[in-house]
Amino acid sequence: MKSLTLSMLLLAAALPGVAVAGDAAAGKQKALQACAVCHGQVGIAAAPETPNPAGEPAGYLARAAACLPQRQAPARGDGVIAKSLSDEEIDNVTAWFSSIQVSATAP
Repeated sequence: MKSLTLSMLLLAAALPGVAVAGDAAAGKQKALQACAVCHGQVGIAAAPETPNPAGEPAGYLARAAACLPQRQAPARGDGVIAKSLSDEEIDNVTAWFSSIQVSATAP
């Protein structure tokens, strides 16, 4: 069942304009518990080498989350954390981070 969910998630992520369904409010709570130490409370990391998930498209975040458990980077903790999250929790965290509005100003 998990591989079917993962396949559907990856298919949805590959299609432009397709959002991954999730509960952003529940995702915010889970992100504060599991993700904030490295990625910041609103998805903006303090460490320059840590990804900033805030404002990224849901499909991109879903693909990234699906890949985390398979990564072979021992210095990174997100693979370990991602393995502990259910598919629903990943959907929720993805919904939370993608709902954050981020703006940039050119110098």
